[in-house]
Amino acid sequence: MQDEHAFQRRLNLFDSTAIVVGSMIGSGIFIVSADIARMVGSPGWLMMVWIITGFMTVFAALSYGELAGMFPKAGGQYVYLKEAYNPLTGFLYGWTLFLVIQTGTIAAVGMAFAKFSGVLIPSIAENIVWFKAGFFKFGPVQLVAIGSIAFLTWINTRGIKEGKNIQNTFTSGKFILLLLFILIGLGFASNLSTIKINNLVFWTPVQEGPGGQDIPLGGIALVAAIGMAMVGSLFSSDAWNNITFTAGEVINPRKNIPLSLFLGTLIVTILYLLANIVYITVLPLRGVPDGADIVSRGMQYAVNDRLGTAAMSGLFGNYAVLIMAAFIVISTFGCNNGLILAGARVYYAMADDGIFFKKVGTLNDKGVPATGLVIQGIWAGLLCLSGTYGQLLDYVVFAVLIFYVLTIFGLFLLRKNRPEAERPYKAFGYPVIPLIYIILALTVMVILFIYKPGYTWPGLIIVILGIPVYFLWSKK
Repeated sequence: MQDEHAFQRRLNLFDSTAIVVGSMIGSGIFIVSADIARMVGSPGWLMMVWIITGFMTVFAALSYGELAGMFPKAGGQYVYLKEAYNPLTGFLYGWTLFLVIQTGTIAAVGMAFAKFSGVLIPSIAENIVWFKAGFFKFGPVQLVAIGSIAFLTWINTRGIKEGKNIQNTFTSGKFILLLLFILIGLGFASNLSTIKINNLVFWTPVQEGPGGQDIPLGGIALVAAIGMAMVGSLFSSDAWNNITFTAGEVINPRKNIPLSLFLGTLIVTILYLLANIVYITVLPLRGVPDGADIVSRGMQYAVNDRLGTAAMSGLFGNYAVLIMAAFIVISTFGCNNGLILAGARVYYAMADDGIFFKKVGTLNDKGVPATGLVIQGIWAGLLCLSGTYGQLLDYVVFAVLIFYVLTIFGLFLLRKNRPEAERPYKAFGYPVIPLIYIILALTVMVILFIYKPGYTWPGLIIVILGIPVYFLWSKK
């Protein structure tokens, strides 16, 4: 398919790194550690969950760098899978990306944006529902979530320059705010008595059993708990690969994409680890659901899992709720801009190959895939009307891991099948680092498949349903 317009290469290294960082940091870092604390029951293992997640994320980014150098084309991971395997595998990724991975994440982040906006503006309340039919419901929260997605979609149809300006502004802002949160937390909010309490149980993992009694974890049970706990940390650390989707608009993509992948994932991993250190120096990890105050509820039972708010409440009192809500509103808005900007480039590449709606494979007069952006926005908006943040999170993580494993294994296949291909950057630590990632990711997938089948089957079924769709589309 020929297009009279062309992508404009306007993303430099800073812009590319901002897309990586900005797409990764949403609201998860201020919420999911509460669930992780309930899963593993000790500060040491909470940190271990985040450390393993950080290593996996950086290891994957290092592996993707080689693929980005080999195939600096719009579509990124879709192209890597198509080239390493076949067009069907690439299509299944794009199909799943559109149905649940990208749009599901956009919906989840949009809902988080709306819920925390409700803290600042009480009329945006979750308990207000204007219309309900089955699992679909519509109220002010859904309206704000869909409205934010629509607005960012419109901004990105105006051109890559407008999209990157929004991204740079909000990524810089939330980087500074998160850094301030860490500095204030470590410098002023840390509590010696809390540190002593957490040190007593630092490496003593437990889970709440029947009657509220703590059950010690060990062996397979501990491994399973870590795997299930990583759903939240992996979701919070995801979307780093989005910069590969925009390869057609990156200046010197063979150099800047691998470098931005490494820098972006490393920056976010360090920030996340420091944020969790703040939590365990400010709040006791263990608590009780009906605790009278923030300390007695601990990390495990922070109100609505809002750990960031709980951590800052000692310094700012009731104002902590408003401060953290404003922070998360800024963070999620910038996060969704990066997701919206990048996702449509995959659908463009698929349409260009004749396996998606033809119109999606065209660029508007601003040099961006406007039709793909609009279709993505409509589907993400519909997802906002169904399910919850947690359900979307679980579906997305399993589907994402399937294709991350396939993509990194594709690195081995390409080394074997295309030894002569140009590789301006070679994966650091090959073959050990890519292999470690594959083993860790497969372990998490098996744990989720065994212990959370209700959340893994939907993602797997969506992937499989793409097979007949592909052949129907190809035949057409």
